[in-house]
Amino acid sequence: MSRDGHDAGRAEPAAAIFVGTRGMPPGTRFATHTHDSHQLMWARAGVLIVVAEAGTWVLPPTRALWIPATVPHETSSSGRATMRTLYLRPELCPITWPAPQPVAVSPLLAELIDHLAEAVLDPERRAHAETVLFDLLEPVAQSTIEAPLPVDERARDVAAALIDNPADPRSLDQWGRQVGASGRTLARAFANETGISFSRWRTSVRLRAALPHLAAGESVAKVSRRVGYGTPSAFVAAFRREVGLTPGDYFRAA
Repeated sequence: MSRDGHDAGRAEPAAAIFVGTRGMPPGTRFATHTHDSHQLMWARAGVLIVVAEAGTWVLPPTRALWIPATVPHETSSSGRATMRTLYLRPELCPITWPAPQPVAVSPLLAELIDHLAEAVLDPERRAHAETVLFDLLEPVAQSTIEAPLPVDERARDVAAALIDNPADPRSLDQWGRQVGASGRTLARAFANETGISFSRWRTSVRLRAALPHLAAGESVAKVSRRVGYGTPSAFVAAFRREVGLTPGDYFRAA
């Protein structure tokens, strides 16, 4: 026996999870990269945007994203956020989801992540906490919010202006007079080069812009006006149509 009462000959459990924490000022972006470990990406505060080949996920604190090892991805935040990333050693991880997978973050899971991030744990207690965390990872259905940029320079100018001010109500014909193209030309560029119509593209941009404000606790009525909707009900309907949930359900912990 060792002086602390433990069996000196017994191998201590290896840590399966390392938790990294990073503050992200508005506009932070980590360009496309990969990791040798699996990851669980979570916004402790604010909203994260994760882009991979399979889609784009907008993650409030009630959602995290499982990213398998070696999958290229990009991470950013439009507002201020605190990112907690769990790095999971593949050889010690019982989860083998082959593609990025959203998971629900319950209050218990959030507390457990914080526990693993901040507490000084002996190896046995850490191994127990890791086992519980793996048990808590539950996949959830969540639509991605896609707003790829068009290639056409004139359409791209329109896109940049709307990202800067999602509430701008101008039609494509009105935008066309500013950028030197017909509304029909711009509509064709958005449809052909982004894969979605201009109307749906603008909806995605508005919803993305709304999420950091909703995460900060602003009311639906205030946020809907901020991003260009005439009524809260119109905003909620668009949110449900694109995401599959109402804003209240999206931000409600599991």
